[in-house]
Amino acid sequence: MAATETIWRVPADHPAFAGHFPGRPIVPGVVLLDAVMQMAQRQRGGSAGGWQVAQAKFLSPCGPGDELIFALRDGARGGLAFSVHCGDREVASGSLLPPAP
Repeated sequence: MAATETIWRVPADHPAFAGHFPGRPIVPGVVLLDAVMQMAQRQRGGSAGGWQVAQAKFLSPCGPGDELIFALRDGARGGLAFSVHCGDREVASGSLLPPAP
């Protein structure tokens, strides 16, 4: 399978910014992982909650108004590898394991 990409512009009023962090809003890693799992669910089926994070690295912060490109590609053990970019900057990467049968 070729990489599947989804673009998401981070809304300035995203509820996660209320406490993460005052004066310098940053998208929490859990929000990025949720978006990746939702993509995996749409692409491969199962429930988004069934996917497991095997590994995740958060490399660069992103904030309100940033345009993020999420990419999924086949990974090890039937899972998926993911990456998140903002322009030329890598924001996050990692891998997911599929839901148990």
